[in-house]
Amino acid sequence: MRIAVLLALVPLAALAQEAEPHLDVVPRTPAEAARVAAVTAPAAAFDAPERFEANGGGAGTVRRRGDAQAFSLPQANLSFEQEAEFAVGNGLFERLWVAAPASTIASDGLGPMFNMRSCQDCHLKDGRGHAPAGPGDDAGSLVVRLGVPEPDPSGLSRYLGAGADPAYGHQLSDRSLPGVPAEGRVAVEWETAQSVPLAGTGPVPLRRPRWSLEGLAYGSLGPATAISPRVAPAMIGLGLVEAIPAADILAGADPQDADGDGISGRPNVVWSPEYATEMLGRFGVRATTPTLRQQAADAFNADMGLASPLRPDPWGDCTEAQSACRAAFHGMDAAQGGFEVSGEALDRVTFYSSTLGVPRRAAPGGAEVLAGKAAFMEAGCASCHRPKFVTHRLRGRPEHSFQLIWPYSDFLLHDMGEGLADGLPAGDAQGAEWRTAPLWGLGLVRQVSPEAGFLHDGRARTPEEAILWHGGEGAAARDAYAAMPPGRRAALLAFLESL
Repeated sequence: MRIAVLLALVPLAALAQEAEPHLDVVPRTPAEAARVAAVTAPAAAFDAPERFEANGGGAGTVRRRGDAQAFSLPQANLSFEQEAEFAVGNGLFERLWVAAPASTIASDGLGPMFNMRSCQDCHLKDGRGHAPAGPGDDAGSLVVRLGVPEPDPSGLSRYLGAGADPAYGHQLSDRSLPGVPAEGRVAVEWETAQSVPLAGTGPVPLRRPRWSLEGLAYGSLGPATAISPRVAPAMIGLGLVEAIPAADILAGADPQDADGDGISGRPNVVWSPEYATEMLGRFGVRATTPTLRQQAADAFNADMGLASPLRPDPWGDCTEAQSACRAAFHGMDAAQGGFEVSGEALDRVTFYSSTLGVPRRAAPGGAEVLAGKAAFMEAGCASCHRPKFVTHRLRGRPEHSFQLIWPYSDFLLHDMGEGLADGLPAGDAQGAEWRTAPLWGLGLVRQVSPEAGFLHDGRARTPEEAILWHGGEGAAARDAYAAMPPGRRAALLAFLESL
């Protein structure tokens, strides 16, 4: 057992009970705990949908639209005042930032190096991004994380993460302001990795990306630097994820596979700079971020070079080797609290991110969908893609309080095999471990953004390809899917499309 895991065992009980300082929790009564246990128990019959199954986002579930705005609606249970706050946050999410100095001090401070000029540019229509299809595709909704995996006998990697590349930092910036050279650009070549045989229909070819960085302006990458391209995730349901009790997520952890089912979900216990304590990581492809407010601050800083109270460096991810970047004008202004993104603006973007509604399920009672749900459960998919939780009872956040939700994720780390490994650890997560991706809204991903891809780097063009890329702890479920007769596989895919 690694030392970091040993260290993690000590604080887990405290995490489950105490380390949620961002939430004002009303403890569950014994009667409520019993109700929660009953309603979140796995389905035992598949001849009808479960009660409330159509409402994946609880009382905040929104209507299922047939256009590209399907992920952009506010939760249905917001008050009139909250809807106004949502609209203001939406405006900030779509704001195009400009270089400083500018006449509009509330919108300046971009860069000096950056990836895109607005949040919406990456999270297209609040949906998923995509990998570049080939030459000419600027990969605007994909970022490349950089890092130097370092031996860590102390177990402190959860606080420090992978080391930064000496010249390029933690993230490649492919755009910049005049006078500051951009760091470079990402390129990809697609090749057939393998063909996976399916019972009754023949093999399915899987494409694999070969990533490279071109036009590097500050010299070569460090010899040990690993690169990890990631597409932007969909934004729906994030406030509900934040409201899930840490104890309920931790209850699903089985780091030593004590039950022998081949699934070893582990929490990523991370350090919160905002609260100066250990917290459960929930957000990001490796569960490296504990709160939505920190997630927003990190994105402003790394993706757009904007300083906020949680990330106060006005040059973003620029390293000491990039002197022109660090010496460039910035937008730090007293009217913004001494930052480029004020604390108020950060809070409004956080509120917007936390209240994007989960669309209603499509035909959860259809015969094929119910058969696909049974196949999903029997194949073991729910061992990681846990169907449902009940959120905390919260003071001050009624829109997220005591809701039965259906994210289809356990929010734990799982080893997905060498085929998906990138060699870049993050906190307590190793280079082949990924947080289980939520599946709600899966059937609308391509409706919102036709180019969107699946898995962390967008390599999978369809949900079926994503299934077939599963290795490691997901291999048994993948093999069960591949062995199904064609009709049963079609039903399972119909179930996924209904989410």
